[in-house]
Amino acid sequence: MKKIFKKRGIIITAIIIIAIIAAIYTYFKITAEPIYNFITAKKSNLIYEVSAIGKVKPAESVDLAFEKSGRIININASIGSKISAGMILAVLDNSELTAQLAQSEAGSKVEKAKLEELRLGPKPEEIKIQETKIENAKISLEDAKRNAINQLNDAYTKSDDAVRNKTDQIFDNPKTSNPQLKFLTNDSNLDNYLRFERLVVEDLLKSWKASLNQLAITNSFPSNIDLSRKNLNEIKTFLEKAALAVNSLTPSTGLTQSTIDSWKSDISTARTNTSAAINNVSSADEKLRTAESSLSLAEQELILKKSGSTNEQIIAQEARVEEAEANIKNIKAQISKTALISPINGTITKKDAETGQIITAGKTIFSIISESRLEIESNIPETDIAKIKINNTAKITLDAYGSEIIFEAKVVAIEPAETIIEGVSTYKTTLNFIDSDTRVKPGMTANIEILTAAKENIIIIPQRAVISADEEKIVKILENDNIKDVKIKTGIKGSDGNIEIIEGVKEGDKIIL
Repeated sequence: MKKIFKKRGIIITAIIIIAIIAAIYTYFKITAEPIYNFITAKKSNLIYEVSAIGKVKPAESVDLAFEKSGRIININASIGSKISAGMILAVLDNSELTAQLAQSEAGSKVEKAKLEELRLGPKPEEIKIQETKIENAKISLEDAKRNAINQLNDAYTKSDDAVRNKTDQIFDNPKTSNPQLKFLTNDSNLDNYLRFERLVVEDLLKSWKASLNQLAITNSFPSNIDLSRKNLNEIKTFLEKAALAVNSLTPSTGLTQSTIDSWKSDISTARTNTSAAINNVSSADEKLRTAESSLSLAEQELILKKSGSTNEQIIAQEARVEEAEANIKNIKAQISKTALISPINGTITKKDAETGQIITAGKTIFSIISESRLEIESNIPETDIAKIKINNTAKITLDAYGSEIIFEAKVVAIEPAETIIEGVSTYKTTLNFIDSDTRVKPGMTANIEILTAAKENIIIIPQRAVISADEEKIVKILENDNIKDVKIKTGIKGSDGNIEIIEGVKEGDKIIL
């Protein structure tokens, strides 16, 4: 009997253990939930900053050089000297100019004497001399016209070579109604411009040639010269755009570096020749105008001499007297340029000359930094420049003092023209320190963080949680153990990797990462 009860007890115990195990298994099977990597959407502040590196420089600095070469006879400042605006820093030998001044003053006296002679009336020999001047002026005018014809024809020849020989290498079918570039550019506007402008230039060259074929020494030159200038400038712009396209090329299938270099060289030569032609036409035009003016003046002078002492003669000679006096003023101005004068108050940071030294025009003799506030100059890449606006604030750290010391600044200027640095388009941006600080020195390297956008109390989530699909942006939201796709509208992106959510997500939503 005891054995029976004992056996029953064992069975009952086993049943109870099995039931407990089953209950535990069932519980955990029912309550277990899948594990998701998510983040809860929350309201916070978001900022976007553009990072850059720049240099501290004086807000005003000047490099001073003489406008003409000469020998220094006196130096009045050295490195570290405190100077004031208007101070003479160095002087060149001006003895030659002083002699010219004396000569001009004597010439002025001669012109004044001639004025007196006019008032007394002309002499026969004077009339003969004036007639000879007229003949010489006519010869000079004929020479100027021939020179103008030569230069206009040469300008056309250079332009024809620049377009049809040197630049046409980059086109297929350049002289047809459908010229095409032999390569693709990264700028569709530039591509369209070059193809269309090649048509324009072809018509321009044809009409220009026809105009020059009718040009003779008896023709009216101003219209032909103006036409040539217009055509040259049109071709110059076309060549500049062609150079821009070619200079951006890199070797690829069917386009070798040798070919690219050859195109670059030929287009560079074409631009040089076109610029030379522009200068030559301008010079020819100036000579022609001078010759015409000289002839007109000589003829007027003869009329005045034959007509006696008239008011016109007297006025003309008075003009010569004034011209002589103007020449005297000009020489005096040249003498004044032999003195190097400081335009600002400041400190000499460079002196590159000694008394007795022969210096060349344009060589920097003194460098001066002003006593005004320092600023920071930085070249911002084109990828960031659109985000930056005037008056944006910035935090500055200087390598000299480490990242713990922060200076405040603001953007005060952005140059509209690009600056190419190692093939990258950048834009020179200037920032002013908000407060003066004696620790800041010119030449220090500045680490810049420009605040370009900021919003407060907005819904933010990590940018990596946003999925782009079919030109839409979505996030996956965990809701009651279910995942659903929600379309969203985003705002600014933060420097910390978060992004603003304008629509689609509310505070507290669980965003699947």
